[in-house]
Amino acid sequence: MVKPSKRVEEFEKMGFGMFVHWGLYSQLGRGEWTYYHHIRDMNEYKKLKDTFTAEDFNAEEMVLTAKKAGCKYITLTTRHHEGFSLYDTCGLSVFDAPHSPCGRDLVREFVDACNKYDIVPFFYHTTLDWYNKDYVNDFETYLEYLRKSVEILCTNYGKIGGLWFDGNWNKPDDDWKLDELYGTIRKHQPEAMIINNTGLGARGEICHPEIDSVTFEQGRPTPLNREKMSKYVSAEMCYTLNDHWGIGYSDFNYKSPKELVECLCDCRKVGANLLLNIGPGPQGNIIPMQRELLSIIGDWMNIFGEAIYEGKPYESHSIGKNFILKGDGCLYIFCYDLGPEGMKDVIVGGKYKGVYAFSGIKDKVKSIKWLDNKEELDFAQDGENLMVNFTGSPYGTSYLVRVAKAVTV
Repeated sequence: MVKPSKRVEEFEKMGFGMFVHWGLYSQLGRGEWTYYHHIRDMNEYKKLKDTFTAEDFNAEEMVLTAKKAGCKYITLTTRHHEGFSLYDTCGLSVFDAPHSPCGRDLVREFVDACNKYDIVPFFYHTTLDWYNKDYVNDFETYLEYLRKSVEILCTNYGKIGGLWFDGNWNKPDDDWKLDELYGTIRKHQPEAMIINNTGLGARGEICHPEIDSVTFEQGRPTPLNREKMSKYVSAEMCYTLNDHWGIGYSDFNYKSPKELVECLCDCRKVGANLLLNIGPGPQGNIIPMQRELLSIIGDWMNIFGEAIYEGKPYESHSIGKNFILKGDGCLYIFCYDLGPEGMKDVIVGGKYKGVYAFSGIKDKVKSIKWLDNKEELDFAQDGENLMVNFTGSPYGTSYLVRVAKAVTV
């Protein structure tokens, strides 16, 4: 089987990133596709630039929110489908943040904050463009505009983690001249990840030989079969906190911490990264609900993050959703829905605890402890079969997914 490149190996080890969808659309609070669904008049829509101040955007606060959550990288929408850029387009367009009342290069602020706090900056960049008329009228000219835009991002901000494209699915039969686009990235940022979102309709597909990671949008990722791949590619699933990427004032359908933590674990089970999205407010403020959800994930990561960062997929079988990842000289055992300890008249619910069986365990286990309180667990191993007596969570805790570390011989 082919081996991952250094950049792909480092990307996989990061495990968890934060997606940020923010642009002119945020002022309307109806999702990032509000132009397409509600307006369809660019002359009207582009007036939003005149009220874009970014007065509440604090790059350091955003980066520290991600860091507290346990994220190792952030992917920012430098330009979304509306065509408005958060960076200085250096004369390519006036439809950018420096030409708005904001008057700042917001991508510069973002990158500086990432570098200060050891977070890897990634750039989302649309390939679909509602603002630029050449996208419809002169596609060749538009593609050169797109390439020059990406070249600015590759040359003006120092080393970046990668480029995350989105929109090719809008013109599936056109020649996007990807060799030229990706060649520009390789010229200026040879170690940058190249990712191009294949959308909801083609999850996990590879669309070009230069692609370093396939994408899964929403749901859960599936394992990649790399046996016939010409090179090793990673996988990443992007996921929303509620039902929209950009802020929706009336989108109250936030996911629970349980669902989000389980989603992160499910991604790592198949070796995929989780890119979890926030949609800042009109002028860049982080929504309190979103901040608090990320904070809860961060509290969980402070206890169990070792398994998320260090664990790799491990071929084994178990009951229910439980699974095992392999670390350096150890196995990480992920256990879902364990019940808490305590008086039966006090504890709510009858969640399972007790002996769990795992098969396909080719490593010899020496000891098993919970990562949280280091309690030793009784176990028995017969060949490739492992049985572990999982104790319930201590009263006063509910870990959502609890992880034990098995030291191997």
